[in-house]
This record gives sequence, structure tokens and C-alpha cells, in this order.
Amino acid sequence: MDYAPGAMRDKVVVITGATSGIGEVAADRLAQKGGRIVFVARDRERGAEMRKHLRAIAGHTDHTVHHADLTQLSEMKSVAQEIAASEPQIDVLINNAGAIYARRQVTEDGLERTFALNHLSYFVLTNILLDRLRATPGARIVSTSSNAHNRETVDFDDLQSARRYAGFRVYGRTKLMNILFTRELAKRLAGTGVTANCLHPGFVATRFGDESGRLMSWGVRVAKHIALTPEQGAETIIHLASSPAVEGQTGGYYYRNRLTAPSRQAQDDVAAKRLWDVSAKLSGVGF
Repeated sequence: MDYAPGAMRDKVVVITGATSGIGEVAADRLAQKGGRIVFVARDRERGAEMRKHLRAIAGHTDHTVHHADLTQLSEMKSVAQEIAASEPQIDVLINNAGAIYARRQVTEDGLERTFALNHLSYFVLTNILLDRLRATPGARIVSTSSNAHNRETVDFDDLQSARRYAGFRVYGRTKLMNILFTRELAKRLAGTGVTANCLHPGFVATRFGDESGRLMSWGVRVAKHIALTPEQGAETIIHLASSPAVEGQTGGYYYRNRLTAPSRQAQDDVAAKRLWDVSAKLSGVGF
């Protein structure tokens, strides 16, 4: 892959999940290409370390960190509003924050934690930042999904998994939601010049799953011995964020830099619109 310095010169990249794993690599490489990185961190110490790292490798501009717990609806909104207020131009938005949890947890908003972080944070940040993206010629929205979406469906009667919870299954459903969200978003952005795509990074050896709890964390750690490196996993994010080859392409699901067909359920336009409407009602944005 071409990581030539200067390819993203003067472009502003907003990214979540940038303090570890594939998000960290993507932020690093896009900064090396000349981009100015604006990232969201939950942990202030890790955020400070990442900003220091970015300034060390790409000190041509002042990279910025914002702090938020993206499982909390109020913090999703406040950090998005902070970014919108401080960034008149956003060339790329990368929705990448995500997690998997062994047991069901409910946020202070009454939302199941996986749903809140993996889906609703994408929805809220994107909608609040849309004006900035529309104002930037050729802006791109990139969302990290997963092939864990295969064989899953969205249960609109139990969206918060209150009746039945299984960590891997709920994770897979949120990854299906990422694709449905991208599909509906691309339709709504038609004619604006803003593109929206999502991707499967592959199974990557990162910190992902380390805090899932119970046997799940152990199982994930064992599986990482045969996983991709973060550098390999980040390639498709970087490709969708920066490559001229995907300029103007929208609504797609990519793996290894190639457009790939997701599951049949992920191509359901009726479910995509319904998910959008429910998410707008839950969050108060996106109407």
C-alpha cells in the first residue's frame, strides 16, 4: 500500500478508536500522509500518549484529542458538537470505536452497551458532523464493520437484547447494523458529494476483547495467535479514507481493499431505513 507522505496534506481526519489496534495504525499512517488527526479517546492518558506520538511522527500540524465515553449518549453528542464547533472542514470521518462484552450491561441511558458503542455512537457522531462533511468537497465516511454480521438479523422487538443475550451474537448484530447504517446513509447523501462505505478488517490481534470478561477474553486471546497484525487490519480503513481508487464510490462493504457482497440481511433496504428511524428516535438526532 502507498503510504507516501503528502497524499492527505491539509485534510482533516476525525477518527474514533484511535488509541489502539487498527485505529491507531490508521491514524498513524494517515498522519504520515499529511493528514491532521482529530481523534476521540476515552482514557485521557492514552489520548495524551497518542497525540504525542502523532506530533512526533507528523509534526507538520497540530493533531487534536477530544475525550468522551462513547457508550454514553450525552458524551457522544457533546464530543461531536465540540468537534463540529472547532472543525469547519472534515475530509474524512472514521467510525472505528467498538467492543464486545461477555455479559449484558446497560448504560445510564438504558441502552445495551454493545449497541450503544458499536452502532449508536457511529449514528450520532456522523449525523452531528454531517454539515461539516457536506461543506467539504469529496468528504468520506468510513465505518468499521465485520464479517461477524453474517447469519445475524436485527431483532427490532428486542433491540437492546433484554430477552436474550450472547456476547458474540450481539456483537455480530451491531456489525450488521454498521452495514445497514452505511447503506441508508449513502442513499441519504446521494448528490451531496459525500461518500459512505464500511469494511471488514479481518480478525486482528489487538486489545479488542481483552476486557470482555469471563471466558470470552481468554478465548479471544488464544485466537489472536492466528490473527492478522494491526497493520494488516488497518489497510482497508486507510484505503477507503485516502485512495483515489474509491473516489465517488459509496454504499459499499469492503474487505482487503475490494468491494465485497455482505450477507443478504445486510442488503435489506427496508431494515436499513427502519434501523435509521429507530436510532433517530433513541438518540434525538438524524431526523
